Amino acid sequence: MDNNSIYRFNVQTLNGEEINLSAYNDKVLLIVNTASQCGFTPQLKDLATLKEQFIDKDFEILAFPSNDFGGQEPLEGAAIATFCEDAGANYPVFDKIRVRGPYAHPLYKFFADKKDNGRLKSVPRWNFHKFLIDRAGHVTDFYYPFTKPTSSKIRKKIERLLLAVH
Repeated sequence: MDNNSIYRFNVQTLNGEEINLSAYNDKVLLIVNTASQCGFTPQLKDLATLKEQFIDKDFEILAFPSNDFGGQEPLEGAAIATFCEDAGANYPVFDKIRVRGPYAHPLYKFFADKKDNGRLKSVPRWNFHKFLIDRAGHVTDFYYPFTKPTSSKIRKKIERLLLAVH
């Protein structure tokens, strides 16, 4: 097992099903912590646009709602699903988690620990912090909330990762 890979982590879907991130093996991923009541919430639509731009490619977006910043995710379960569907989400939205601090989900603790993830470390400082993951499950980059998902910076990096063979 590659300890620098996200594939060792399990996550929970909004309907309570637990899946291992290895289900996304060999895909380029953009992992984003989201919130329904944030100034950046329009990025849910931008994420859908980004997903459409790579619809025939091995690319996926994984959204993790979190209430860690300003109480901006008051919704739970089915209400989150409905909100995200109404916002056009065409990507998996997982169960609400903590993304920082001692109670952070193990995936986000991994993102925050450079010795653990092997490349870089980043702790989300607000909603819509984005992590870019290569086909082998390694963190390759991160983007702050103000970087739109459809920015050329993110799109070009995804294109490069999709072309790379691991």
